Amino acid sequence: MTIRHVVTWKLAAEDPTVRAEQAKEAARRLNALDGVVPQLLSISAGANMAYPEANWDVTLVADFDSVAAIEEYQVHPAHEEVVTYIRSVVASRVAVDFEV
Repeated sequence: MTIRHVVTWKLAAEDPTVRAEQAKEAARRLNALDGVVPQLLSISAGANMAYPEANWDVTLVADFDSVAAIEEYQVHPAHEEVVTYIRSVVASRVAVDFEV
């Protein structure tokens, strides 16, 4: 069984240019976890590139072998470092985990 972990963030910056830069930085940091966090089967993150007035700012899609693997990923030091950055710029977060 593979669990797909999808997280989307709305960033707090009111200036659209700042928000776009922060979204790109969040995506860069998330994608840099590839090959660093062993529980990750795959990871893809990206900044929104269309309809910024309506869409959320950045999304992560990552695959894991199990819920336990997600929990190990969440406490991995490299992931915690990324979380620190994202929490410093985020306004809202939504997530879903489902089998694929």
